[in-house]
Amino acid sequence: MIFQAISSVSRGVATIDLVGQLDADSAPTFMDEVVKIMALSPSRLVLMAKGLTFMSSAGLRVLIYARQRLGRALPIYVVQPQEALRETLTLTGFARAVYIVDEAPSS
Repeated sequence: MIFQAISSVSRGVATIDLVGQLDADSAPTFMDEVVKIMALSPSRLVLMAKGLTFMSSAGLRVLIYARQRLGRALPIYVVQPQEALRETLTLTGFARAVYIVDEAPSS
């Protein structure tokens, strides 16, 4: 499945919809969206992950980059990750750096 990362910002909340397989080939696309969003100084980052079917270590590196650049004060939410992604985030310890939730947080 072709990877897509579509971002939007509303009332200071940055949202990136992730669809497909996030691997070494598609990680630069995700990175571009993260960098674009960071320039807008959002109050939180929401990653809509329901359509994300796979994430390699390259995708995880982009998440780590976002966490480091945005700082601990800015929350990152991973919404509706599939079980494999949830497991990856947990096994790598990254689940402690983000909020894994079933619904996007309300404004």
